Amino acid sequence: MANRAVTLVVAFVLVTAVVVAGIGAVLSRAELEHQAHTQVEAVAGMVAGELDQKLALRRDVLSQVASDIPASEVLLRNRARVLLRQQAPLLKLFDGLFILDANGAMLAANPLDYLIPDFDASGRSYFKDVSSTLVPIISEPFATHLDGRPGVMVAAPLFDHRNRFTGMIGGLILLKSDNFMRDFTEIRVGDLGYLRLITRDGVILADGRDGRVMVPVEDRGGSLTRALEGFEGTLHDRKEKQSGNIVAYQQMAQVPWFVTVVWPESDAFASVNRMRDAFSWTLLAVLAVLAPLAFWFFHRLLRPLRNLSVEIYQRHTGERQVPVSETGGQEIRDVARVFNTVRQERDEILRSLTEREAFFRSLTQDAPIGIVHSNILGRIEFVNPALLSILGETAEQVTQRFLIAKVAPEDRDAAMAGWRRALTRRSFYRGRLRLLTTRLPGYVWVDTMTSVIELPDQALGTITIVRDVTREMRFEQAIREEQQRADSILDVLQEGVLMVDKVGLIRYANDAAGEFLALGDDCTGHNFFDSVTIRFDDQVMAPDAFQEGEEIDNRYVTLENAQGQVHDIDLTMLHLRRGEKQERLVFVLRDDSERRREEERLSWEATHDALTQLLNRRAFTAALLKALADAPHQATPAVLMMIDLDHFKPVNDQGGHLVGDDLLKRLAELFQDAVRQSDTVARLGGDEFAILLPGCGLQRAEALAETLRSRVEALKVQHDGRSFGVTVCIGLTPVSAGDNGPREVITRADEGCYIAKSRGRNAVVSVPVPPDDTEN
Repeated sequence: MANRAVTLVVAFVLVTAVVVAGIGAVLSRAELEHQAHTQVEAVAGMVAGELDQKLALRRDVLSQVASDIPASEVLLRNRARVLLRQQAPLLKLFDGLFILDANGAMLAANPLDYLIPDFDASGRSYFKDVSSTLVPIISEPFATHLDGRPGVMVAAPLFDHRNRFTGMIGGLILLKSDNFMRDFTEIRVGDLGYLRLITRDGVILADGRDGRVMVPVEDRGGSLTRALEGFEGTLHDRKEKQSGNIVAYQQMAQVPWFVTVVWPESDAFASVNRMRDAFSWTLLAVLAVLAPLAFWFFHRLLRPLRNLSVEIYQRHTGERQVPVSETGGQEIRDVARVFNTVRQERDEILRSLTEREAFFRSLTQDAPIGIVHSNILGRIEFVNPALLSILGETAEQVTQRFLIAKVAPEDRDAAMAGWRRALTRRSFYRGRLRLLTTRLPGYVWVDTMTSVIELPDQALGTITIVRDVTREMRFEQAIREEQQRADSILDVLQEGVLMVDKVGLIRYANDAAGEFLALGDDCTGHNFFDSVTIRFDDQVMAPDAFQEGEEIDNRYVTLENAQGQVHDIDLTMLHLRRGEKQERLVFVLRDDSERRREEERLSWEATHDALTQLLNRRAFTAALLKALADAPHQATPAVLMMIDLDHFKPVNDQGGHLVGDDLLKRLAELFQDAVRQSDTVARLGGDEFAILLPGCGLQRAEALAETLRSRVEALKVQHDGRSFGVTVCIGLTPVSAGDNGPREVITRADEGCYIAKSRGRNAVVSVPVPPDDTEN
């Protein structure tokens, strides 16, 4: 029997080893192929990304250099070589630098050996692309003028101050030079894998296998055709009689090129082939040595196991009173030792159960909380005096009755489900329920916790602790009612009231606060500081200003919520339990828009004429002061226009003040419509108006004044069949940096009005700035 067992074991081991080796080889090959796919795809992506980054860097740097070059045609022609020498550090990024004019003629080159004075690049594709698109480009590969050496041109257009194309600056990258293209060809995958860089037109830019450059690809079939059409990813190119390749393609973002990573499968799977051969020879050697030894050891190991089975049987039947023998191998001794330990522990547990039950009963007798012990079926086996007091019954009345019968009918389903879940899962059950009692109102509210009494292999019952919480619930109900009353009061307030914790989470907010925040019906749980932006004196108040700052009392701020709505707010902020773990911030938000509207109204009335809605003398003087302050910095001076109405008194006397007021309002509208938005129109009082024209110049102001004069002359107001109108005398003068104040400018403009009146009215007169005495 032992021989047959050993034979079966050896055969099983052999078959298992062969199957495992075969499966392992297949899985290893599949895993290696997956890893190879991942590796070549990662290399392709990394290299393509790095090439994109290097090309983008060179294009962006060249574009920045182009934008910094003052490239007028004359300056570019005269200083091209100097400008290019100043950009000598760019030779770390390029093999050569060139500046061409708008016709493609070469103006400068660095190194100087690359300069061909008569070279014309107008027919080159890179020059055509730059001059037509007027944006920086990365060209297709081409044979350069440097002995036909292949290269790529990175070019950026040059513009003059009128944004006209005046030429280009280009950086040459030679495909066969000591630059990043050489680093590309030296990258290897494994021992035999290599990289290639190919254009979408099928031209090889770099080849890590044989170093070819600017030659068409030799084989456009298979996966390469898909790559030329824009495919990205990894494929396994298999050939009929040759070992295939794992190939990854990655299209580049900056140029229409793609990176190809080629890894021969013979190199990619070399490790699994070596492992398969080594495993086969090792398996044969192990079987040849271990098979004879297995027969001998198996016979020796089985003898103690047979003796142990006999002793275990005798121990169970009572024929043997002493522990079983612990002899044989380590595993057999462990089995014998465990069997003896389990038997001993079982006997000790049975002896201690009676002692523990007596101790438990004496311990719970005087406990202040109710304790009940029930068996696995839920029948009460023991209940202490505290629980009997809660139930209002005796021990004889409740013992051997089902514990669930003492639960109020409304809570029985939930209690039964929790009790069963605790029993089956060997876990705790906690709940709040009503127990039936003989005292009014017939039940009490209790908190219960049930734990399972169990042995390692079975449950013996449950222990339930019961605590009367009826009085606590009355207090909780009273607190909830008080809270509801407080919430009702806060909800009817027009002020927004909200409470947040230290990090800004909203713990409470009334309806008014919800309207300010625009967070929906329930703001609780949102972060207050993330939901609003509060500004004071046009400065955003950071959360630290509230969390760490002092309390705030009636501060006028603006609040912008998540919906973009802006509210004028009178803000109050209080700290509760500051410095404690449960610190809270209370915000009171009062709508302050009405007060601010009143302030704006008063401010407007203080600076505007009530009849014509134009600026009054005070506001106009402030504008003139600003023009005087800006005068030294203005290339074109501001002009002050003073306007006096001719024959306005007869309008008031003959047509009445209402007609006069109507005429003044229509004149104000005429003046306001005729000027620019940046100009200032004011009524200085009575029939006197003024217009301040910043950056206008005297010539344009005279034309505008003449237009105003003619329009005023044509304006008529009809009343009671009569037509009323006025003419104007307009005095003009520039605002000079040498003026000592508004009075001097106004006096000079008024002088023009007086001259116009002396000439018969309805005229425009300009008064120039008098020459500086220091120049005379």
